[in-house]
Amino acid sequence: MAKTKELSKDVRDKIIDLHKAGMGYKTIAKQLGEKVTAVGAIIRKWKKHIRTVNLPRPGAPCKISPHGVAMIMRAVRNQPRTTREDLVNDLKASRTIVTKKTIGNTLCREGLKSCSARKVPLLKKAHIHARLKFANEHLNDSEEINKVLWSDETKMELFGINSTRCVWRRRNAAYDPKNTIPTVKHVGGNIMLWGCFSAKGTGQLHRIKGTMDGAMYRQILGENLLPSARALKMGRGWVFQHDNDPKHMAKATKEWLKKKYIKVLEWPSQSPDLNPIENLWRELKVRVAKPQPRNLNDLEKICKEEWDKIPPEMCANLVANYKKRLTSVIANKGFVTKY
Repeated sequence: MAKTKELSKDVRDKIIDLHKAGMGYKTIAKQLGEKVTAVGAIIRKWKKHIRTVNLPRPGAPCKISPHGVAMIMRAVRNQPRTTREDLVNDLKASRTIVTKKTIGNTLCREGLKSCSARKVPLLKKAHIHARLKFANEHLNDSEEINKVLWSDETKMELFGINSTRCVWRRRNAAYDPKNTIPTVKHVGGNIMLWGCFSAKGTGQLHRIKGTMDGAMYRQILGENLLPSARALKMGRGWVFQHDNDPKHMAKATKEWLKKKYIKVLEWPSQSPDLNPIENLWRELKVRVAKPQPRNLNDLEKICKEEWDKIPPEMCANLVANYKKRLTSVIANKGFVTKY
């Protein structure tokens, strides 16, 4: 027998109202155009449960017991990389036979979903301790943060970020030239860049040619660091930030900075999430992807043009929100955070 259509809430309420008015089952059914059996069922349900809506239905029994669900959640909590197959085998050992789909549905009901693990710098106990110390020391030091000239190096690939772009297309137009991204077998080459910025805007952007050693790094600083500080009107007492790369921490580099009377911000290792310039590198890569440079020289030219176009307001906002980065590090007990 085919399943009949359920009556709406309005119809059910009308049946009860007419029943309260003293009308019989057949009269109500004739007036509303419904079956007598349906009218009787609604009235009987109302008399028994004082409600006309359907009662909760039990559905199919859960294949995994509450104890099994607790065991699954405990395994995933202790080791998030546990696979569904591992969980199937664990339940099988306790005489509960389920499929991987059932495991997945159970985890979804518990608020978990399968995601790609994020790649982050390897942190040792010393790194975590140094990150927490840095975050606590500078948490309420907004004046010094505003005087920092942030710096870093990055790699710009000729066919890098283009590979992640999306297009709007029709169903059978996937290979229309307008909807495709040209690629090359060996990436297409890349360039290395050194750049700096402060709360007042971006500084100079320099292309690193060849393998950078300590001498080349000091040359880059000599040609770009002080001119950037003057152009950004950093004034007296500004602080230079760079990470703990061996070239940066070389004795000759430290002496060069000391000779130039440049104060250096003590920096915890393995902490790209604490350097706001990482957000500017991302912004630059997005901007460079739009003109689609054809070669490395074109890439360098577009990088410098787009770097100069980054608004000072964006730089100021990154520095103004720096306290949130430090708060996140403290809340995450020194481990890597989102930036």
